[in-house]
Amino acid sequence: MNVLEAIRRRRSVRSYTGESIPEEDLEVLLKAARSAPSAKNLQPWKFIVITNKKTLQDLVSLCHNQGFVADSGAFIVGLTEDEKWSRIDLAIALDHLSLAAAQLDLGTCWIGAFKPDSFRSYFNVPPEYEITICMTVGYPSERGESPVKKSLEELVCWESYK
Repeated sequence: MNVLEAIRRRRSVRSYTGESIPEEDLEVLLKAARSAPSAKNLQPWKFIVITNKKTLQDLVSLCHNQGFVADSGAFIVGLTEDEKWSRIDLAIALDHLSLAAAQLDLGTCWIGAFKPDSFRSYFNVPPEYEITICMTVGYPSERGESPVKKSLEELVCWESYK
């Protein structure tokens, strides 16, 4: 699969089989994230990767009762340092991870609805890190259609805003 196909294929998955992801596949995903560009190559992020089924179940209540979190094969907590571009750099890294997941027939979903203070205590996150964004990864239980996207004419202005 080439990168353009992975981009077209990637979609938010909210229904997983619950099957575990092999460690070597998780490593492929994390290496893809690590390969992402970052300002001054600081890589001002850290990941907490959760695969334990009990912990995944505990995360449901910490993610405002998003039940599909428990059925994912992995949950990634994205932490950022206090650097100017760290949040953007983390998003780029997780986007690389999501495209690598598409190539491995895995689904992903960005998780922005979570309880940061509860995460901080549950995972012993030090105060110098912000809990920025999370992502589920897993084997989709169904393959839905990608949503229709706006046309380029609706999204793109050439040379100035028109």
